[in-house]
Amino acid sequence: VPPGFVATTDACLAYLKKDKLPDGLMDEVKAQMKALEKKTGKSFGGAKNPLLVSVRSGSAMSMPGMMDTILNLGLNPATLKGLIAQTSNARFGNDAWRRFIQLFGKIALGIPDEHFDKAMAAIKAKYGARQDVDLTAEQLAELAGSFLDIVRERTGKPFPEDPMQQLEIAIGAVFRSWNGKRAIDYRRQ
Repeated sequence: VPPGFVATTDACLAYLKKDKLPDGLMDEVKAQMKALEKKTGKSFGGAKNPLLVSVRSGSAMSMPGMMDTILNLGLNPATLKGLIAQTSNARFGNDAWRRFIQLFGKIALGIPDEHFDKAMAAIKAKYGARQDVDLTAEQLAELAGSFLDIVRERTGKPFPEDPMQQLEIAIGAVFRSWNGKRAIDYRRQ
């Protein structure tokens, strides 16, 4: 299990009550991220040795897959270059980047999957790719650019590149997923 930390249920309940993160939570998150950087030897937002994190939910009762998760948080153009340099795998890096943009766009920014799916279908048709895995690193980079355009068009803002801003938005989104349809239906059952 990789190192991590927990935002409490009390923080989630406070968020759900006021639709904003409770005072002091991000200060604590920043302190915990510094500790995580120290434990991993990686830097959150660092271009040379980037630390990528996942924002996951949990609850007192098991609800597998009912609440949202955001993976590879901390990716941006600078950290992408670092990830590619570390792995010597541009295809892996660009695939992680496009997946992160889509996941963050859907969960944190409320952009329906259809917009991303349409862009994926278009690029596969453009290059004659039958499956996602048939796309090259360069084609995935192009797709990521299309995904960034979708975010800008659908939200009126550019995709957030600051990892700490991404983290703050993601925490709120995962907290909100407690009241998502899947989670409510699951608890009702």
